[in-house]
Amino acid sequence: MLSSDSDLLHLSATEALAAFRARKLSPVELMRAMIARAEAVNPRLNAITLPYYELALAGAKQAEARYLGKGEAPRPLEGLPLAVKDMSHIEGEPVSMGSWSYEAYRSDHTSPTIGRLLAAGALMHMRTTTPDFGFSGITRSPRYGISRNPWNPDYTPGGSSGGSAAAVAAGMAVIADGSDGGGSIRIPASACGLVGYKAPAGRNPNDRSLPLEPLITTGPITRTVADAALMQNVVSGPHTDDLMSLRERLVLPETFASIKGCRIAYSPDLGSYAIEESVARNTRAAVDVFRGLGCQVEEVKLPWTTANLDCWKIYWEGLYAALMKDMLPQWRDRLDPFVVGIVERGLKRSAVDLYNTTIHRGAMYQGIVPFLEKYDVLICPTLAVPAVPVTHSETDPGFKIAGRSVDPYCGWFLTSPFNLLGQLPVISVPSGIGSNGVPTGLQIVGRSYDDAAVFRFAAAFEQAAPWRSRRPAL
Repeated sequence: MLSSDSDLLHLSATEALAAFRARKLSPVELMRAMIARAEAVNPRLNAITLPYYELALAGAKQAEARYLGKGEAPRPLEGLPLAVKDMSHIEGEPVSMGSWSYEAYRSDHTSPTIGRLLAAGALMHMRTTTPDFGFSGITRSPRYGISRNPWNPDYTPGGSSGGSAAAVAAGMAVIADGSDGGGSIRIPASACGLVGYKAPAGRNPNDRSLPLEPLITTGPITRTVADAALMQNVVSGPHTDDLMSLRERLVLPETFASIKGCRIAYSPDLGSYAIEESVARNTRAAVDVFRGLGCQVEEVKLPWTTANLDCWKIYWEGLYAALMKDMLPQWRDRLDPFVVGIVERGLKRSAVDLYNTTIHRGAMYQGIVPFLEKYDVLICPTLAVPAVPVTHSETDPGFKIAGRSVDPYCGWFLTSPFNLLGQLPVISVPSGIGSNGVPTGLQIVGRSYDDAAVFRFAAAFEQAAPWRSRRPAL
């Protein structure tokens, strides 16, 4: 079944599970290979904050016994190596939030989605890097330093779930969890050549530390669309920790109907973004793929402006100020300076500022809903550039894309508008390789709570434009 060690390291979750069930591969063999890979390449990538190798190997031996018919039957994710973002809580275990301020902290509860992944048999063998409290699309922090992209180490793997994406792309993990409040699943998925899914608000229950939060969601980072659906079917559904979690649990199918004859709205720039040429070229090629599948694709002009970025930043600043105001006096000097600025700006915001973001979000929806009603899905780039360098500054006044001055913090990712419209499901799939050797991504956006549609179109695109044979040369 496997022609090389590289094939073993880059198995999809569905392939690994099939091999386990057929007894052609042992969970122990796969876990040992992932651990060896991590020990070999992580010094170059810096994607891991805390290894759990011995515990994971013990779990792999128990999973192996289940597949051999000894004891209970295998569970849906039995034996899969899982990279866990170091912002997800597991009761009794340390979680760092990428920050020195959590150096001595141990969780008093388990985040709902992580609890479900572990209960389904996935094996956490590593925690992965994130910037201070997940504030950035670049994964680096005063505590852990710079994480690097497996495709080109001079560039970021994205953020804030950058360590998770780097681990999967580099063959150190089969699946990973992420969280997404401005693009933190889709940004690293795009930059690392992976699939990342932002579920609509309430589909996947949030941690109790984010009560009634409509912009942030948790979700999968995987190698294939089928793997993302597999994880979604495990993590979705109501949970007592999250009042916003939807009572009805959605189960995605294993196969999807043809998209021939469907209509797609294509926005090259979401109305206002500057787009680097290699990203634009790969997005146009994706349009051609959909046309080849029998879809009617029409370019549309969204009535959106850069005011969307201002809206997101106001909401983001208020959220961070609420979450971090009490720790700022003690930890100011050991936090990322940009995070300190976010909190300080948030502390100056008013309730009127916050409610104005709600009004703006309503106007945004009125701008896009005619296209969502006329077309089956909308497609656009995930990022305006393949990735930014690891040296990129969120305060660089000279930052430009395609000759245009761009907000250096959030002007290079086209993801945050869909957090403001959190009820829309969005998946990012690989669309090609950019000018710097880093992958590019395509977002597929559906109508509110129409998860199945975005998976249907993503699965069709993946089959027509296969990506799996491309791997970073580590």
